[in-house]
Amino acid sequence: MGFLKKYTATLGGLLMSLLITSGTVMLGMIIYFYVYLPSVTNHGETITVPDVEGMKLERLEEFLVTRNLRYEVSDSSYSNEHPPLTVLKQYPFAGSKVKENRVIYISLNRVTPPSVPMPNLIDGSLINAEVQLRSNELKRGRIQLIPGPFLHVVKEMQYRGNKIEPGMRITKGSVIDLVVYDGGSNSLITPDIMGYLLEDAKFAIFGSNLSIDIEVVGDTIGLEVVVLKQKPLSNENIKVGDIVKVWVGTAGTELPDDDDKNSGEQN
Repeated sequence: MGFLKKYTATLGGLLMSLLITSGTVMLGMIIYFYVYLPSVTNHGETITVPDVEGMKLERLEEFLVTRNLRYEVSDSSYSNEHPPLTVLKQYPFAGSKVKENRVIYISLNRVTPPSVPMPNLIDGSLINAEVQLRSNELKRGRIQLIPGPFLHVVKEMQYRGNKIEPGMRITKGSVIDLVVYDGGSNSLITPDIMGYLLEDAKFAIFGSNLSIDIEVVGDTIGLEVVVLKQKPLSNENIKVGDIVKVWVGTAGTELPDDDDKNSGEQN
């Protein structure tokens, strides 16, 4: 009996000791997570990130410090729409909620714009030239027309009045002037395409730097079509870029009686 009483007292003491220890640990955790941490991390206190895009670097530090924020330059790029050393982008974005002393990462506009190699626009069309200039962040300037056999084909590229060759480095955003042919100085002879298959006729017309207008006569579904008539007629003088109208149908198809009259009125 004495032994049992002693054992019970010892077991109760052990349990009491464990309870006291557990309670102490839990109390410490509560104090740490709900009292200490919030006091050092400003738990529940946030700042709304201001909009600094478009702001010059010289103003940025003072502007952010007064709002308990910091900044760091993450990268740089170039925009001709903003002055040098201007903030182009920021992260976190304006309106975001952050803790005090948070770093705002910014992208700055370069002092000097980057350069690109001049694309080769020579012997290409004016439309193609404009596409290539835009894709290389260049601008099309003045267009100078000169006599030439091809309509709106680029002969020369110029920058500030001087000829520029393909591959030369040039500043992004530069204005490029183009010298192009007017396509009207020389006349051509209309090719003879009577009886040609339609695809062969297209090849001959496009190869002569002319355009084509096609009118289908009769039922041609699933059948081979040929040129029944053309206007202008073969061997007539015509300018580069002019339209050759062709009437196509199956071989032997007759044209409508009023075709000549209507076509004359339309042309």
